[in-house]
Amino acid sequence: MRIALGSDHAGYSLKEILAAFLGEGGHEVIDIGTDSEEAVDYPRFCAAAARAVVAGEADRAVVLGGSGQGEQMAANKVRGARAALCNDLHLARLSRLHNDANVLAMGARIVAPVMAREILELWLATPFEGGRHAPRLEQMAQIEREELG
Repeated sequence: MRIALGSDHAGYSLKEILAAFLGEGGHEVIDIGTDSEEAVDYPRFCAAAARAVVAGEADRAVVLGGSGQGEQMAANKVRGARAALCNDLHLARLSRLHNDANVLAMGARIVAPVMAREILELWLATPFEGGRHAPRLEQMAQIEREELG
């Protein structure tokens, strides 16, 4: 899979750890930035990672920050992005199974690197269940179309 990674300064170290983990797993990593622990604002990096998915340049994206909350919000501003904040395995599984999340957000100050790898691995391996969940995705897409014109 092609995975776009975006982070702010708080998520930078975890981004580097996950980039290595993904590379070892045979995934292609698209590093959106940032490239250091120097303070930066996260929205541009998270939106760029989400845009890579929506444009078909990446299959999925991961956005990282201190809590992951703002990063999820920024990614979800991109039309077609379905970002989910998953700081545990249960939410990671459900975000894919029921919501077909295409962007994973995590908090580097919340989730230890070992757990972050487990969350990411499960999230990448979990397929979308479809069925009764598919119409809900279309309803969300319709809301986007109505709101964005």
